[in-house]
Amino acid sequence: MQPVRSLAAALAGGPLVLDGGLSNQLEAQGCDLSDDLWSARLLADGPEQIEAAHTAYLRAGARVLITSSYQATFEGFARRGVDRAGAEALLARSVELVRAAAAKGGAEVWVAASVGPYGAMLADGSEYRGRYGLTLRELEDFHRPRIEALAAAGPDVLALETVPDTDEARALLAAARHVGLPVWLSYTIEGERTRAGQDLAAAFALTAGNDQVIAVGVNCCDPADADRAVALAARETGKPVVVYPNSGERWDAAARGWRGGTTFAPAQARAWCAAGARLIGGCCRVGPDGIAALAEVLSGTQKP
Repeated sequence: MQPVRSLAAALAGGPLVLDGGLSNQLEAQGCDLSDDLWSARLLADGPEQIEAAHTAYLRAGARVLITSSYQATFEGFARRGVDRAGAEALLARSVELVRAAAAKGGAEVWVAASVGPYGAMLADGSEYRGRYGLTLRELEDFHRPRIEALAAAGPDVLALETVPDTDEARALLAAARHVGLPVWLSYTIEGERTRAGQDLAAAFALTAGNDQVIAVGVNCCDPADADRAVALAARETGKPVVVYPNSGERWDAAARGWRGGTTFAPAQARAWCAAGARLIGGCCRVGPDGIAALAEVLSGTQKP
């Protein structure tokens, strides 16, 4: 159902459960994502699959659902012959599909419009390196049209996510400054540094005086790295923390497959909450079962 409170107000009452990895759920539904547009291709070719994936996470207990727009860009769609008006319609559809899924539940559900990094558009893994060789102005100019299109579709918050370095964080925040929506900012990290190798405390501190940012934290990282990052984000910003790590498996780019074991443990959420986390979920390879277990751990933690 449509939320009756702002997301910021809801976070003041205690933690909310985010969804998990959209791509792994789509693959579990039988979708082929071996395309440069990744899950964004299904905005045109299989929107019912995206709605079904959102519904699976809603039923698992997620109360904040992230749209399928992470890899949806004007440039990426243009390579497929989709004009600007068509791309705007597909970006709007990403929000509409979450609203449609949310209508099936009886609890408040907030829609987070995903704004992925520049490297996601390149589809070459560079979002895990950053430092694209672009100026801050060039990055801001890239992000602004998509942010404006997503904002026009009426989500509850913009998820500036999987950000690999502070330059892109600055560009994203600048591009979102005047759209009239709250945002969260979440970095992808390794250890206690951004993927570009910058000090994570300084990266979080960029948001300390920005009231538009209602949460700051990390996603698409190892769960063990998330343990350290939550307390650091809370300390540096005084804001609610958002945390949604991967399963702990590692992507093998050469073999195009996941390697290693799962280390994502829903019980970690208790420590994350104690350290300041208020938006808690999973990213790549964390499916509805993991989110259901997380929701169970977090049940009863909200204030009356």
